[in-house]
Amino acid sequence: MFCIMSGAISKLALFLFGWYALALGIQGKERCVADHHEADHYVAAVYEHHLVSSPNPLALVSRKQALELMNQNLDIYEQQVMTAAQKGVQIIVFPEDGIHGFNYTRTSIYPYLDFMPSQLVRWNPCLQPHRFNDTEVLHRLSCMAMKGKMFLVANLGTKQPCLSSDPGCPRDGRYQFNTDVVFSSNGTLVDYYRKHNLYFEAAFDTPLQVDHVTFETPFAGKFGVFTCFDILFFDPAVRLLRDAEVKHIVYPTAWMNQLPLLAAIEIQKAFATAFGVNILAANIHHPSLGMTGSGIHTPLTSFWYHNMETLKDHLIIAQVPRNPLGLGTGNTTGNMDPFHSEFLKILSGSPHCEKDAQEIHCNEDAKWNLDTPPTFHSEMMYDDFTLVPVWEKEGYLQVCSNSLCCYLLYTRPALSNELYALGVFDGLHTVHGTYYIQVCALVRCGGLGFHTCGQDITEASGMFEFHLWGNFSSSSIFPLFLTSGMTLETPDQFGWENDHCFLRKNKLSSGLVTAALYGRLYERD
Repeated sequence: MFCIMSGAISKLALFLFGWYALALGIQGKERCVADHHEADHYVAAVYEHHLVSSPNPLALVSRKQALELMNQNLDIYEQQVMTAAQKGVQIIVFPEDGIHGFNYTRTSIYPYLDFMPSQLVRWNPCLQPHRFNDTEVLHRLSCMAMKGKMFLVANLGTKQPCLSSDPGCPRDGRYQFNTDVVFSSNGTLVDYYRKHNLYFEAAFDTPLQVDHVTFETPFAGKFGVFTCFDILFFDPAVRLLRDAEVKHIVYPTAWMNQLPLLAAIEIQKAFATAFGVNILAANIHHPSLGMTGSGIHTPLTSFWYHNMETLKDHLIIAQVPRNPLGLGTGNTTGNMDPFHSEFLKILSGSPHCEKDAQEIHCNEDAKWNLDTPPTFHSEMMYDDFTLVPVWEKEGYLQVCSNSLCCYLLYTRPALSNELYALGVFDGLHTVHGTYYIQVCALVRCGGLGFHTCGQDITEASGMFEFHLWGNFSSSSIFPLFLTSGMTLETPDQFGWENDHCFLRKNKLSSGLVTAALYGRLYERD
């Protein structure tokens, strides 16, 4: 199934693929070095697939009918593999639900499921198609990887029979899993990952234990695997990265965009920046459901596609660094431009502040001018945010909720006819998923009224130079950054100073839509 269904879907048609021409322009050069084990870069592809879906996913069909539908999608996959092979691609990622679709019941999806052994066995389905029954999809994927001579990652539904003596065995005698499979360039099944954090997916079971799946490649070392909604949880996503050798993530997803904080490309890029890894993210293309947004993201650069306007699929190809370089995240006192010096000065003299009713009281030793516009509340993605308006051409603002205080030091070259606000939320998100978040967000509001702050906005003209920071209780903070037209931005700096996480940006490429620090307190879920 798909993820992040809460919130409104953007009504504004959008089309963007970031720096794609650059990615293709350097492709020829990369092919010359891609075959060398010690190359600095490798060539990757992700495919945003316009799904051929069942007209009635609730209907009961035969295995033959199910294969007829799935083969239509697999035919498209094969075309993309051959196109990618011509451009020297070494690994390709396909989206979640891209072969069978979604909105099935547990019973109606059964004919679409391939058999998967409960324990990984050394197996090449292309060369051994009859080793297990009901493995036609795995056979085709294996042959694609072999034919294209590349690693291939795809998502499908799988089944594993179980015995009544198994206390977790469902009543129908089988497990059904949302599964990512990884094939090597010779078609061997390298590993599989069963999605753990299901998003209202009644057709599938949650594995009794979390799969922590990594695989080795000759061109880039170790990759980790997880799916869609997993990106917001500790297991398996964050735990995988405790292995310092995991520097790349393959990420099939079927993600519904939710602005202003959780658009697909927005969270993909934020994850890459936060953890200093590369992420190869393939999303379904289904604009009527708000599904679009795929990308190849490093901590510093992104190649992405977002298109709400047409039904056009898209293959992204880029060269990716074998060892990703992260943003500067350590002590930043060496960067002493005047604006950053002011930020450091504020932090070093930060008073203790407490919230009492609607007012914030600070110790008297505050050494800067703190703007005090009125606070207000507005719903943002079903959460009750506390906000203050950003009215002036420059200033310093603070807003608090529970234990979290958010701060904004900003200057603007000119005021625009738009309302911006600094918002904070510290609490349990409970709509379409339950998880604890701490958020500091600078957002463009939908109109000039306070009640419009938090609405689904994709265009903006307001330009800022700013520092955004907060006293977060967690170290897992995602820097979310979008500008006008669904354009991704990379922070100039992102890290910690005096126990505060901060994000800094000096010059924007276009008007600011969202700049946020999105913190996850996994232990409070």
